[in-house]
Amino acid sequence: MTITAAADGSALGNPGPNGWAWYIDDANWAAGGSPHGTNNQGELLAVLELLRATSAVAGEKLVIECDSRYVIDSVTKWMPGWKRKGWRKADGGPVLNRELLEGIDEQLRGRDVSFTWVKGHAGHPLNEAADERANAAATAYQRKQDPRRGPGFTAAPTAPAPDANPVPKANPAPDANPAPDANPVPEALEGPGSAPRQEAPALWAEAADLLDGLDMPSATPPIALHVALSASEHARLRDRADAQGVTLEEALRRLI
Repeated sequence: MTITAAADGSALGNPGPNGWAWYIDDANWAAGGSPHGTNNQGELLAVLELLRATSAVAGEKLVIECDSRYVIDSVTKWMPGWKRKGWRKADGGPVLNRELLEGIDEQLRGRDVSFTWVKGHAGHPLNEAADERANAAATAYQRKQDPRRGPGFTAAPTAPAPDANPVPKANPAPDANPAPDANPVPEALEGPGSAPRQEAPALWAEAADLLDGLDMPSATPPIALHVALSASEHARLRDRADAQGVTLEEALRRLI
């Protein structure tokens, strides 16, 4: 079985009252937040809380839809290099939101998880549902109210209740002439000689830090580019710049 869920964050003021939410369907979703935080923290918390909630079915494949390039790149591209450098960025500065990223890294171990980028506010049903709940949580904290937290992950398997009056079963007498097994198990698959299971492929390739070398001077004359950004787009760009420890201009250049 494959579980597909959206994870999203929201911040009013960035930083300001923030919220997070993950959404699978109307029976499986959760939301929360804090009185003060950033949009990136909300995005990361949504992923972390989703991984924690689905840990009971860790053997199932999980596909996480995100509209945050920062989250996806942090987890799938940059984190291996950050860990090798002691959670330091390419410029030697400390990685922001390290505690949340370490939590995500721990929850990902041994699980089959992939990330899919979706454009925010573009009609993706799961993303729209997660965004609505994350924004509602941030608004609740702004109003000093408790947010709607949702039912959580209700699809987790539950152990059956023990029988209050169990009836002992009689041991059947051995069959003198047992019928042959209709589906015998080949000896090669039994006991100590069983074929080893194939290990799941690693989530990340151990590649060099993709941020290294991006500041090399260009041999061609620069071209001036003027881009009009909405308030939301500007906030997301500011988050990316802060995460990388660079200016807004440099963050935008790295996206091209």
